[in-house]
Amino acid sequence: MDEVVEAEPSPFSQTSSSRTPEDSVFYAIFPDFSIHSSKTLKPTATSNAYDCLNQLSSSFPSLHVQVLDAVSPYLSDYIWQHEAFNLSLSSIPKPNCLCSSQIPHLHGKVRYGDNLEDEWFVVFLLFEITRRFPSVSVRVWDTDGEFLLIEAAYSLPRWIKPENSSNRVFIRQGELHIVPKERFPSNPSLYDSLRFLATAGVESRASDSVQSVLRKRISGYPERARANMHQVRVRVPVSVAQVLKHEPCLISLAVEGFYDRDIDTMKYAARMEKFLSGGSGEELVQISVRMSRAMYGQLVQQTFQAPKWYPMPPRTDASAYMEAELGMKIACGFEMMYQQRRRNGLEGKGSTWDVFLKSLESSGYFAGLLPGSKEYRRLMESAQEYYRNSSAFSRTSEMMNAPVKRIGEILALPHSADDFKGVSLPPSDDDSWLYSGEDDLNSAILERQKEMEFYELNRKKKNKSSDQQEAGYSSSMQLDDFDLGDITRNMKAFVNKVSSYEGAEVPENSNLKAVDLNVERFIKDMELAIRCASSEQMNIEEGSSSDMDFDDSEDESDIENPPEDNGGREDAFMSSYSAALNDELKSTTLKKSFIRTNEQSSKNIEGTSNSMEDMDEEFSPIDVDVNLVKSVLDSFSSQQGLPGPASSLLGLMGLQLPQETRKDK
Repeated sequence: MDEVVEAEPSPFSQTSSSRTPEDSVFYAIFPDFSIHSSKTLKPTATSNAYDCLNQLSSSFPSLHVQVLDAVSPYLSDYIWQHEAFNLSLSSIPKPNCLCSSQIPHLHGKVRYGDNLEDEWFVVFLLFEITRRFPSVSVRVWDTDGEFLLIEAAYSLPRWIKPENSSNRVFIRQGELHIVPKERFPSNPSLYDSLRFLATAGVESRASDSVQSVLRKRISGYPERARANMHQVRVRVPVSVAQVLKHEPCLISLAVEGFYDRDIDTMKYAARMEKFLSGGSGEELVQISVRMSRAMYGQLVQQTFQAPKWYPMPPRTDASAYMEAELGMKIACGFEMMYQQRRRNGLEGKGSTWDVFLKSLESSGYFAGLLPGSKEYRRLMESAQEYYRNSSAFSRTSEMMNAPVKRIGEILALPHSADDFKGVSLPPSDDDSWLYSGEDDLNSAILERQKEMEFYELNRKKKNKSSDQQEAGYSSSMQLDDFDLGDITRNMKAFVNKVSSYEGAEVPENSNLKAVDLNVERFIKDMELAIRCASSEQMNIEEGSSSDMDFDDSEDESDIENPPEDNGGREDAFMSSYSAALNDELKSTTLKKSFIRTNEQSSKNIEGTSNSMEDMDEEFSPIDVDVNLVKSVLDSFSSQQGLPGPASSLLGLMGLQLPQETRKDK
């Protein structure tokens, strides 16, 4: 079991004092049976923690072993950058995983470092697990968050954002599922989301475009994972060859030790006490090493001076020297890693079974039971069976977490240089890919650029289609079918009932309070202002023929002898205001822009004299409704189908004019 062989504190532990490492992918597997029973797995007055544990004691270990068996064929010859894929049971009844506080589950973490292929290989494995086990839901995230959403950003629904994606993104039945916003407007809890996934079927399934993006990203696995490996011949000391012969996966720790070296660890490489104890006279042997392309690049691209006593061949043999130089970096990496971990005491404490048993005791597995009792023996047998089934899978993880002990065991076995002579080795792989990275990068950039262009094109097409639909709807309308009286009726309701000093709202949403206005004080202030302005207009020449000119004497008498009551004062104010307004408008052509009540009928009467028409125009009242409709239509026509004030105002009132509307109509 991977959890018990970790020497360092688990990054999932909420009480761990160590900072979660960067460039890591985290995952959690939630079976449906844990969701359905999680409400009943809490201790009550009649049950204790042991009873709750016993309910899942048979289900979870069985699922754990089945999942490990399902993914094992994909991992047999894969070399991980830093950590191997692992799964462990959450600590029941208090899971120590960051993604949950009470729901039992399986979880794991893989640090991929510079090898991004490790992360996507993990994603492939999780998709494969959900295909093999349809009744599980999987969460996966990394230090950047929901990276699956980032990958499919151009295909996601517009409502999903980083702030509302918490507990919404899952892998289930080999597809990505996003818990819909319609069901949970606010961020759902983990329990609510898992229960919804277990009962809602395909309702939460992401769109086909999202599925296509993710399928394309993990397509080719597991063959793609194997293609990411690089095999090369190297010359190394016999001790290094012995370790790699028995545990090829430890090459990742050697590369890590070399690549992450510092001044302190380089002192170990200078002495080479563990892997070059024989001094400069020790023979180098040729072996074939398999590593990831990222590891190979980290070794080749680093300049490193060989230790003083390291037996490097002469430079005259270029091929042998290159093999020995690469092997020297691997040997120094082994030395630095081994000595550093030995100094930090990371070789582990006791056997893995002892650690496993201790973890069961600390989690309350044997709570309330005496050693040797019948129930205690039954649980012990179940634990031993579980350990035997899972130990084969955890072997790689054990070696990578406790390499010092394993290296000591390997080097204790009899070995010599003769063991590696006369062995047929495969040729080194072509490393031209290392120097064509610029082409690959440009290709990736172009692919992303195409995605962006395709996204923008679809967005423009969608907007254009929407505009065409609106235009088609408008073109299908005839002006004769549109009741122009609706404009006047809605406008009057809009002005009389809704508008106030706070602004204007559409009639359907009106819920405004009356304006708190002191009318008497307002009239007094306005009257004072108008008197000052009108006093300069009292000497206007008599005989004006303007239709807006009122009787001056009548106005003056009203102003000079205002009535005593408030009603008379208001009439005098309005008269003064109208006189000042008429004088201001005399010299303008504003009157010609209005349509009067008898304008249309007078134009249709033949033989009418011009003087009579002028007289009728002078004294005919203005048709307010017709002028309102005409102004709105003129404003709407001037927009030429674009957004504007007329269409916006009418839209708020629920009115939509045909696009063909013209001034002459």
